[in-house]
Amino acid sequence: MSQNPVGHFVNQLRVRPEVLRVAPAGMTPTWTVRVQAAEAWDAVRVECRPDTTVRDLKRVAMHNLLPDIAEQDAWLVKLHGGEVEDEAVTLQAAGAQDASTFFLTSRRRRPLK
Repeated sequence: MSQNPVGHFVNQLRVRPEVLRVAPAGMTPTWTVRVQAAEAWDAVRVECRPDTTVRDLKRVAMHNLLPDIAEQDAWLVKLHGGEVEDEAVTLQAAGAQDASTFFLTSRRRRPLK
């Protein structure tokens, strides 16, 4: 469970009921983050550790939010409005905290209509 009561509340807004988990076996998750996919208009909660990599978070979230997408490198992860360019960094090193929100979006720009 999230240590941040406000973040815990925010992570429950408009997300799927299940909570995904990204943590090595036997290790207790300490953070709950929200991952939202703009193109899917959907979001999930993910229990993880501060030392989880952005790549692992992206993989689990895309598997659940965008299961038909085969090329994950064509998608980027955003945190605090900016792209996380090195997905090998940990969530903590990327600047995330417990209850942070990550966004998944396609690298390909779509024309405005």
